[in-house]
Amino acid sequence: MTTKGIRGAITVEANTEKAIEEATIELLNELFEQNGLKNTFDISHIIFTTTKDLNAAFPAKFPRTKLGWNDVAMMCFHELNVPNSLKMCLRVLVVVNCDKDFTPKFVYLKGASKLRK
Repeated sequence: MTTKGIRGAITVEANTEKAIEEATIELLNELFEQNGLKNTFDISHIIFTTTKDLNAAFPAKFPRTKLGWNDVAMMCFHELNVPNSLKMCLRVLVVVNCDKDFTPKFVYLKGASKLRK
């Protein structure tokens, strides 16, 4: 068994709890679907970051309250405030315990799609 990280990002429409909730759930659902993850048993932990302009809610709140992920360790942080960087962006790193041959599929949605080719 090995550990690998799955990266993802999405832009959020507004700095509101509802918009952060919707973006968080959309990103996690797409990340799980594209990587064939069926449950949280293989997740080691999840790290969320937001740009400084997103502070209306902790993204980790929503997997717990909306998806029932109470057994997953999650933390939230702010990204570096780099000039001219993408605004209103929520990023995630899902660390999974997996087989060596697992190839993670990174997920970049909405305006965050320009972060990766």
